[in-house]
Amino acid sequence: MRKIKRFILSFIFLMIIWIFLTSAIQGDDLILGLLVSFIGSLLFYRFSDIYADVKITPKSLFKLVIYIFVFIKELIKANIDVALRVINPALPINPGIVSVKTKLKSRLAKLILANSITLTPGTLTLDVKDDELFIHWIDVKSMDVEEATKKISMRFEKILKGIIE
Repeated sequence: MRKIKRFILSFIFLMIIWIFLTSAIQGDDLILGLLVSFIGSLLFYRFSDIYADVKITPKSLFKLVIYIFVFIKELIKANIDVALRVINPALPINPGIVSVKTKLKSRLAKLILANSITLTPGTLTLDVKDDELFIHWIDVKSMDVEEATKKISMRFEKILKGIIE
């Protein structure tokens, strides 16, 4: 059963990448993408255990949709904040590196969390070690680990627990 799950998740992941790279969702391009994704999944699903903790339930799929909306909201807020700092140089910039603790155990969950933080402007994940992420923050509000965790990663982490772990 785990092999089938890994194969299906690999196939879906490769197909999503195909669609994003080719912008094709119709005709021959889509059929070629299905074929390439299928062959790629057949060849490589055995080597990928990163999907082991993914839950495939209606609840987790619903939380995935919520995660996408939360991510988009945070992305927009961060873009506006960085744009305002560029337009108005008088706004404070207090760059620094902070440590953020995570309760996520899955490698995939940590990967998604680190990338979500990096993709929101004003933050950049520098390193992940065990349960700790090191983040470069454009405007450090607190060097306290718990406070930085609440401000940077908690909104993502709460939802990720329902999707992956």
